[in-house]
Amino acid sequence: MQTIKVGISACLLGDEVRFDGGHKRSAFCTDELGRHVEFVKLCPEVGIGMSVPRPTIRLEQRENGVRAIVPKTGEDVTQRLEDFAARAQGHLTQISGYVLCAKSPSCGMERVKLYNPENGHARKEATGIFAAQLQQRYPALPLEEDGRLNDPMLRENFVMRVFVYAAWQGLPERISKADLLAFHTSLKLLLLAHNQQVYRDLGRQVAQQQEMTDEFLKSYIETVMDALAEPATRANHTNVLQHIQGYFKATLSEDQRAELTEAILSYRQGIEPLLVPLTLLRHYLREFPNDYLAGQRYLNPYPKDLKLRYGL
Repeated sequence: MQTIKVGISACLLGDEVRFDGGHKRSAFCTDELGRHVEFVKLCPEVGIGMSVPRPTIRLEQRENGVRAIVPKTGEDVTQRLEDFAARAQGHLTQISGYVLCAKSPSCGMERVKLYNPENGHARKEATGIFAAQLQQRYPALPLEEDGRLNDPMLRENFVMRVFVYAAWQGLPERISKADLLAFHTSLKLLLLAHNQQVYRDLGRQVAQQQEMTDEFLKSYIETVMDALAEPATRANHTNVLQHIQGYFKATLSEDQRAELTEAILSYRQGIEPLLVPLTLLRHYLREFPNDYLAGQRYLNPYPKDLKLRYGL
């Protein structure tokens, strides 16, 4: 089994590298996710040679764009941070996701303060310099911030995307059409829960594509990851659960069918979490094996002990 690597801001692992000499240790990353992935930690500010502790950096809107400025000295460290991102590519080529430090002028993914240097006013509308470079260089790479990982839905979505992307990276170096068809088939129910139209469109493209060009494969996985980044709705989950239920129509007893139907409808109404009907379906899959369903990532998208579907 391949080792899944995830990039992370070093301060989130407890490294005391922040501007004030502190850290922002993420218990979920260190205690939960860390059991299943190998973290690749980076701190862009330390990476460009800044000290710990150090003067603060802030993003300012200048005539030449968004710049990372040290207010105390007026130094512009934007290019140094961008150069660090370029140098870091050797460490990041095999990562399957990245956890960023929220609000950071280097690592913040969204809503970072952007200052007007003339009046000192700030709007929360920027992206950190290093985070922006990650988005530009690795458009399919799952990214998330530590603060957003406190939201059960966003946490589950990020981890799911990390494991899907890792599976993509685990395909042969020269991907054949059979490889792509098998991968796409395994994602059917997962994609249907997130974006039904994308699943149908990609299915047609995969079927029609004869040559697995780099351009097509890049477009394919970027489209997949974009679709999976959309939150799965309760209605879509219900449709998928009912679709799976159909595979057991001829094997379940009347009481079993009624129990499963009730579990699915209770989830649809918000009475039960997603885990309740999924547990029943996985039980029936063990009792009545089905190779197609067993290959669907929707049923087992990541290790169960992460308990990520308890709150959905």
